[in-house]
Amino acid sequence: MTNPDYLWTPSPVASLPVRGQTERLPIHRIFCVGRNYHAHAIEMGRPVDKSVERAFYFTKSPQTLVSSGATVPYPPETKDYHYEMELVLVVGKPGFRVPAERAHEVIYGYACGLDMTRRDLQLVAREKGRPWDLGKDIEQGSVCSEVVPMEGVVIERGELVLEVNGQTRQQSDLSKLIWNIREIIADLSLFYHLQPGDLIYTGTPEGVGAVLPGDRIDGRIEGVGDIVLHVGAPE
Repeated sequence: MTNPDYLWTPSPVASLPVRGQTERLPIHRIFCVGRNYHAHAIEMGRPVDKSVERAFYFTKSPQTLVSSGATVPYPPETKDYHYEMELVLVVGKPGFRVPAERAHEVIYGYACGLDMTRRDLQLVAREKGRPWDLGKDIEQGSVCSEVVPMEGVVIERGELVLEVNGQTRQQSDLSKLIWNIREIIADLSLFYHLQPGDLIYTGTPEGVGAVLPGDRIDGRIEGVGDIVLHVGAPE
């Protein structure tokens, strides 16, 4: 089969470096789990009762992905640009309706992630019952570190820390996830056929806050790695 002709050159495939390998990992989709730490849910004014609720998700375009170490411009149309530090789960095998006890079979590895958010726009959309896209699906707003291969490993605990200009803003542990890794995979795979290259941002703990042009964000997750982002001037 010959390659099709396009009116213009297609965008390159979004990808991430993989620790210890020269090949890059191509990204398929980006899923994000909303309000997955109790303290953050309370912080956002929306407490979670796991006994009567199930996890919810939103998506971000793969084209929003940038690698750790980048400098990204302060985005337009916001005055309240927030960081959210998260563990990123990387899917390595197809999975549909995956039982929780077999969730480890689709895991390729993990990374550190920043789900950058136009908080003012997100909250306006939330209060009006509108989609969150303008608040969440931000150009260069999905930051990710290198991927650490951990095939079949289910992370259950590990310290998560984020600093802005050297001051600690977020500090928690992965054991505090409301829906853990197995539960996220099992539930999300009821809605989607998970595919290799899918990223799942698993949620952020309390302590989210605004950054300004010139700020430096440093994050780390025990056993996974580090992430850095520089906030540049507005365009």
